Amino acid sequence: MRYVIYGTGAVGGVIGGNLHLAQVPVTLVARGEHLARIRADGLTLDREDGRHRVDAPATDTAAEVAWTDDTVVLLCVKGQQTQVALEDLLAHAPADVPVVCVQNGVANERAVLRSTAATYAVCVMLPATHLEPGLVVQKSRSTPGILDVGRAPGGLDERAEAIAADLRRGGFESVARPDIMAWKHRKLLANLGNGVDAVFTPGEDADELVRRAQAEGEEVLAAAGIAVVSAEQDRERRGDHLRRREHLPVEEGGSTWQSVARGGSGVEIDYLAGEIVLLGRLHDLAAPVNEAVQRATHDLVRAGGAPRSVDPAPLLR
Repeated sequence: MRYVIYGTGAVGGVIGGNLHLAQVPVTLVARGEHLARIRADGLTLDREDGRHRVDAPATDTAAEVAWTDDTVVLLCVKGQQTQVALEDLLAHAPADVPVVCVQNGVANERAVLRSTAATYAVCVMLPATHLEPGLVVQKSRSTPGILDVGRAPGGLDERAEAIAADLRRGGFESVARPDIMAWKHRKLLANLGNGVDAVFTPGEDADELVRRAQAEGEEVLAAAGIAVVSAEQDRERRGDHLRRREHLPVEEGGSTWQSVARGGSGVEIDYLAGEIVLLGRLHDLAAPVNEAVQRATHDLVRAGGAPRSVDPAPLLR
């Protein structure tokens, strides 16, 4: 199949770059200076075995994609960018194009399902960084990441199996799973530390905030009756696949930290901590830790503050 990598940031760039190097056809969708660099010099994929130039078609709109009957969209934008991406796809992509949510959080699939029945979900375990235009860094060593896939809200079909096979061609660990959303809800719990990582000074107080946010998340998901795979299943799936490369900057953080570090007005916190807050309100259950982290993240972004610059002690008290 052919793939449109809609959102060529850290995750999308590593996926698109590795697929391209495995001779799987890709079109990259990016914007601004990042797109300009890709068009001029190709996308640079930094891996343990060196830097690779990825010369693939690149655009900032679905209107310029050469759509075919076997094209699949890998939607790799952050949750707060999903609606704009969908509007572009609805205007210019074939009505029946499959859309695969390669995203953190669990709200994107519901948004995409409003537009197409051919909606798929990927549980993303892919350590990567995108801080400079034109450059993405694969942090894991031999295996770029784990990208299990399934239909949303559940089930399998031949296309899900074929997507997993193509991802394996690109070097990724990938299997098709009928219960993919249960895996994504476990990943959501892990991502409840993203806001803390982006906003607060590292240390014992920040670690305690993460523990409390995740425990609160477990309680809310259980109260909502949402299926979640166990932490043991998650650990077993990860195994030793995601071994960190040596000599990478130790201060670099996760996806929310990178959004704050790059500047700009948008972060995905509403679809991480905010998802637990929403579910709690829908089930008459308070989620004060995640609500506080959500608010602190927005406050830091609005103020243009530096990542990891807020003392967590007052919030913890």
